[in-house]
Amino acid sequence: MSHDALDAGPGRVEPDKAKLITGRITALSVSVASVLVIAKVIAWWLSGSVAMLASLADSALDLCASLIAFIAVRYAASPADEEHRYGHGKAEALASLMQAMLVALSAGLLLREAVGRFLEPAAVTASGLAIAVMAVSITLTLVLVWAQTEALKRTESLAVSGDRAHYLSDLGANVAVIAALVLSSGLGVNRADPLIGGAIALWLFWTAFDVGRHAYENLMDRELPDEDRDRILALAGADDRVLGVHQLRTRASGPFVHIQMHLDLEPALSLTEAHAIVVAAERRVMDEFPAADVLIHPDPKGEAEPHGNVYFEAEE
Repeated sequence: MSHDALDAGPGRVEPDKAKLITGRITALSVSVASVLVIAKVIAWWLSGSVAMLASLADSALDLCASLIAFIAVRYAASPADEEHRYGHGKAEALASLMQAMLVALSAGLLLREAVGRFLEPAAVTASGLAIAVMAVSITLTLVLVWAQTEALKRTESLAVSGDRAHYLSDLGANVAVIAALVLSSGLGVNRADPLIGGAIALWLFWTAFDVGRHAYENLMDRELPDEDRDRILALAGADDRVLGVHQLRTRASGPFVHIQMHLDLEPALSLTEAHAIVVAAERRVMDEFPAADVLIHPDPKGEAEPHGNVYFEAEE
């Protein structure tokens, strides 16, 4: 794993840089999906293959999902405004949730079609053209997945991650379609086509579940990974004047993260001195998390009265 991959994580990339990376990769995704949809429409029209229809349906929804991601990553990286003081980062999670719903819908329709074709098998024609189209699809998808993987090493975009999941499933699906075409047209196993189409539908259901789960966790403000929380605590406490760090709360929101914590300080410090320590701690955190919104509350150690809403005091 590269150094960039180790450094990647929520909030670790500057917003403008993240927007540039995700903007380029989602534009590439839309372009690839458009080419594949056109090619597969022609191949399905000539072959009548359910497996080809499966791949076409998947690519068509990939195009919709890629368009959603294309818009979402740009909106998510836009600055906060008067109506959205925490920014617009949740747009990425909403986009991922929509992607999951689209994929699940496609899988359901495809499964119904596969069952019908299994009960009434039909021969597949024009398999040579269909196989050629699938080979081109595999090549383009491989290039796109590689580019998306490189982008995710530098920014953990939920929208790009969801988009990449679609295309990873495409790779397996496209290989399965070729197998179905060979078995149906070359060996006369007509039921292989709907069986493989049905298997692709089940794969799409799993993809939808995985993408939707990550989107749900983001929308529900799941804490950052433990390694990120540990690093934040270490950075905040990297000053002898900081006597303790507690009540750390974190959440990801698109390219941004929001971080809250309390610092225990010497009670005799002046407000000016306490402020300087807090600002220094904030800067240390933001040096490693440049897309972070950091809010730090100073407490006089041993003399602070209980405050805040106990409802939000989770056990450490």
